[in-house]
Amino acid sequence: MLRLKVCLLLVFLSGCSNASKEWVRFSGLTMGTVYQITARCPTGRVHQAAIDEELEWVNNVMSTYIPGSTLSRFNDFEIDSWMPVEQELLLVIDAALGLSRDSGGAYDITVGPLVNLWGFGARKTGTGKQPDNFEIRRALKQVGYSLIEVDRHAVAMRKHRDVYLDLSSIAKGFGVDRVAGLLSHKECASYLVDIGGEVRTLGTNPRSRIWRIGVEVPESKSFGAINRIIELPGVAVATSGDYRNFIEWDGTTYSHIIDPRTGYPVSHSLASVTVIHQSTMQADALATLLTVLGPDAGWQYAQEFKLAVLFVWRTAAGFEQRHTASFDTYLVD
Repeated sequence: MLRLKVCLLLVFLSGCSNASKEWVRFSGLTMGTVYQITARCPTGRVHQAAIDEELEWVNNVMSTYIPGSTLSRFNDFEIDSWMPVEQELLLVIDAALGLSRDSGGAYDITVGPLVNLWGFGARKTGTGKQPDNFEIRRALKQVGYSLIEVDRHAVAMRKHRDVYLDLSSIAKGFGVDRVAGLLSHKECASYLVDIGGEVRTLGTNPRSRIWRIGVEVPESKSFGAINRIIELPGVAVATSGDYRNFIEWDGTTYSHIIDPRTGYPVSHSLASVTVIHQSTMQADALATLLTVLGPDAGWQYAQEFKLAVLFVWRTAAGFEQRHTASFDTYLVD
């Protein structure tokens, strides 16, 4: 289950002067969250059923909450045997493994046993109490991106240990890209696709302006308060933070974002990370990756890979923030 990441600031018009295209809106539930779509498409070309079919397909391939999904079947599959999978799943896995290598394991989709142990996953394996060091060390034996192997030619994958993949940090972004691809295929001139705060745009909004969204203040008691406003001219955005999904034990709050290198939830001062990218899938995963790395190593990674990122962290005096040079292009003063 993923956290809401971005608060949208949208103003819709009720009509359209172009008779060949019309503004349509769709909304529903998917991946444990809400999706909202606004698009300007040829009249009658896009229907709610087509949107739901695309999202259902993603769930049936990549969800850990559906026992019969491809991902769930792989998690239960025998060790060291190749399992044929969908090309799209292989694409997502391959992208995730690349980010794991780049980050030295700070991003790792085999983190599933730890997510489940801490009570945030589909298979809650914990006792309802804070995991102890022994339980964490045992779960860590099942974690490691090098335990996964993909065969691009055969479109198959295998595991070298009893790992449990969790794509919650990347599949939602892929779902946004999948729906955006459908809308583009249907010749929609403009759209905004939002799945639980993962957003991708094309063209302009109903007022013929660049799409604008507001990035939330990363604080649960300030729900809906806006920190910064950004413009999205045909790009994607994702935000990761610890202020929506967490658990508390003995007066201590633990983030749902687990560091796969240590087995513990992240505990540094970084409150939220917002990433703008051409790919929603990449923005989704990078936001989690940078959150795990923290304010210093995350900043160095963003600089090295020339990413458009906004970092917000906590201090004794309140929130502080900084952004990379490429993020400045999207900020609205």
